[in-house]
Amino acid sequence: MNILLAGGSCSLVDSLILKLRKEGHRVYILTGDQYRHNKYKKVFEKYEFPYDSENLGEIVQSVNPDVTILMGAFDTNYSWNEAEQETVRFTSHLMNILVALSAAKKGKVIFLSSDEVYSGDYRDEIIEETPTSSAGLRADTIAQAEEICDNFRRKRNLDIVVLRLDHLYSIPRDKKDINNICARMCLDCMRNGYIEANEKHTFSLLYEDDAVEFIYQVVKNKLHEKFLYQLSSDHVVSELELASMVQKAMNSTANVITISGDISRCVLSGKCFEKEYGVHAFAKPDEIIEKMAAYMLKHKGVFVEEDQLQLSWWQKLWNKWKWLLSVLVPFAENLICFIPFFMLNNRTVGSRYFANLDPFLLYVLLFAIIYGQQQATFSAILAVAGYMFRQMYTRSGLEILLDYNTYVWVAQLFILGLVVGYMRDQIRTMRMESQELEEHLSRQIADIKDINESNVRVKGVMEQQLIDHKDSIGKIYSITSKLDQYMPDEVIFYAVEMLTKLMQTKDAAIYNVVNKDYARVFSASSKKARSLGNSIRYKDMMEVYEALSEKRVYINKRMNDQYPQMACAIFEDDEIQMIIMLWGLSWEKMTLGQANFLTVVSYMIQNAVLRAQRYIQALEAQRYKEGSRILSPEAFEPLVQAYMNAETRNLAECVLLKICISPDRQMEIDEIMTSHLRDSDYLGMMTDGNLYVLLANTTRANAVFVQERFDRNGYNTEVVENIAVCHKE
Repeated sequence: MNILLAGGSCSLVDSLILKLRKEGHRVYILTGDQYRHNKYKKVFEKYEFPYDSENLGEIVQSVNPDVTILMGAFDTNYSWNEAEQETVRFTSHLMNILVALSAAKKGKVIFLSSDEVYSGDYRDEIIEETPTSSAGLRADTIAQAEEICDNFRRKRNLDIVVLRLDHLYSIPRDKKDINNICARMCLDCMRNGYIEANEKHTFSLLYEDDAVEFIYQVVKNKLHEKFLYQLSSDHVVSELELASMVQKAMNSTANVITISGDISRCVLSGKCFEKEYGVHAFAKPDEIIEKMAAYMLKHKGVFVEEDQLQLSWWQKLWNKWKWLLSVLVPFAENLICFIPFFMLNNRTVGSRYFANLDPFLLYVLLFAIIYGQQQATFSAILAVAGYMFRQMYTRSGLEILLDYNTYVWVAQLFILGLVVGYMRDQIRTMRMESQELEEHLSRQIADIKDINESNVRVKGVMEQQLIDHKDSIGKIYSITSKLDQYMPDEVIFYAVEMLTKLMQTKDAAIYNVVNKDYARVFSASSKKARSLGNSIRYKDMMEVYEALSEKRVYINKRMNDQYPQMACAIFEDDEIQMIIMLWGLSWEKMTLGQANFLTVVSYMIQNAVLRAQRYIQALEAQRYKEGSRILSPEAFEPLVQAYMNAETRNLAECVLLKICISPDRQMEIDEIMTSHLRDSDYLGMMTDGNLYVLLANTTRANAVFVQERFDRNGYNTEVVENIAVCHKE
């Protein structure tokens, strides 16, 4: 996508540029100032134009942005030293940008607001619908900017989103980045030896990296439910607690001075955003403050010693007026050079050999070539004055004015100077344009090289894919089609085996969904794949469940140990029937392409699994002994054999129990003990005429508890090691 960022240089802008470039988007910058030439991270194109430029519409058309991010409250182009003037500039600039964007009628606009729109004491977390209560001209302006954005959304159908960032903080790289309470406390600790804190002020901190991730979620998702979202974290602290963190991180004996102030609690609620986009803050304030303190102590001279540097009066004067000196230098050079040429002209007048030499003409020509048309005009004026002065040695002023040769000479002087100066200026302009064009083409060549390198990598992957056929549709089908060769009871076991081959991992599991809330492991390929347990309440796994319910593949981007690295669901009639979970994937495999690959594999497995289940359901009446839940030998023996074979291949765990009772009491077991068994356990007959219980996904140690239940009801059981023993009996 084409992303247009509008704002002055700051760490938040640089972090956004790095994030967007990393995700493969093309980033453009509108600096908002024509003269500062601030430094930014590398972008595709930088437009150094003010926000009120008449060319703003052409810039928007040229960029054709899919998303525009307005830095708003975090735009460093506004100093707010003179709040009244900055209010007018901020509002008019915002209006101008929104008009240009609404005229383009394309793309989404994101405006960054801040917690400043609220002041006072709020007992509960502040939700988006809470009316603003700003204090101060800057805060009022930001609140008004939100209303302007809302008006453009409603009246001009502009797709715009306002994001309020709650007490944003970051690690400062130099003094200009000290714009948050955490950095200010660290600076006070180093500079003053004490930290001031208001214990009655409570707020929530949002780290810059978390904010960038939140903003990117809005960038990449085309749809959004609301106009306004609040970006916050769960880290609520008071100024006193924060000061203690800073004191500890600095390893300082600095005193924490408690200052008096009104009770103020301002914590924005980010639940609405978290619910819709499924992301939450993960940075911890104490860890970030430790890094901040370590960096600021390491570069103490950048933050502290610069304050103590006092410039002398002449240095201050030089910094203030050096621009004027650079302008006056060419005029001073012109005046100084005029003196020797004037003296040379005096010597050549009346000379036999140099009478035809015109030093003033050479003088004007020299400055026209070096400095251009402006200095050529000034030198021509000086030359005319010098000529008049020299002629008045022998003639009166009236005679000079009446002599037509004087006007011919003056015209010759000015024509030569202006023409040569004009040509010099034109050549210089052409060189600058060609240099800019060369730089632009060089950037394009660099971009083409990057694109080519990317294409070469993709080409290599595709070639390797064609050679290996590991990820080809034909290879996938050839592996998954083997499931059709297995008995219906064996399909799911070998589906796990297929997953390990196709996804190139040793850790895969398939869970069966029961009661729409719980899922029980049916088959797993390793101990790691069983790490969640035999039974899980999958709806409590919020990140996983939200992705699966939307029929998306879940990717564990945060590397949460409590969740699988990838997961997808098998559906029937829009209901989740099974869940596929994968572990042991390398970081390179956790990509969107691999997620799509898993989707294709799961669909092919789904066909075989659901076909097997329908087959079993169709023969359900024939599988059970009439009037009971006891499986007949024809149905029970293949099921036991399938579990036994899966156990030998480390795909399942099971225990077979023989119930030692007479045949006439077998129906009694069905009535009494069925309620004491799980849905995944099976009660059935063997060809030897005895009754057995197959405990699925159960170890020998856990089978003891089931045997105790049978013992309490007066039934003896024994573990059967091998199904062949049943046939011998």
